[in-house]
Amino acid sequence: MRFTSRRTPLSMSEGFTLIEIMVVIVILGILAGLIVPRIMGRPEEAKRLKAAIQIESLETALKLYKLDNGMYPTTEQGLTALVEPPDTEPSPRNFRKGGYLEKGKVPKDPWGNEFVYLSPGVHHDYDIISYGADGVQGGEDKNKDINSWEIE
Repeated sequence: MRFTSRRTPLSMSEGFTLIEIMVVIVILGILAGLIVPRIMGRPEEAKRLKAAIQIESLETALKLYKLDNGMYPTTEQGLTALVEPPDTEPSPRNFRKGGYLEKGKVPKDPWGNEFVYLSPGVHHDYDIISYGADGVQGGEDKNKDINSWEIE
């Protein structure tokens, strides 16, 4: 038995031409130019959304605390009262074993700052505030405060 190899001439071999490769690179460049700027602005928006979700989670824990104890923690007791019974008065009468937050600690906002907790609050029974990216009260755009009474 005799084997023969069938080779095609070099000009007929399969592959991409330089023009095809350049067209693909141009298309990818156009897509990158349109998509990347939109994606780059999203991290800050995601952090603001995360802060709002964290505030809602803290509000749920505060409501459970009130159901068990008949009151919200005071400003002095702070959000720490959601993970360990406060030492100051008024003492909670039915503090839940394990606390009111799943991970057993009060989360920090997405920028690594503590949430501000006021009870009684200026706007409601309590107010929870994240001061945004700059960590300072007030501000605009990414530095704008995220307030519990403004979350829908």
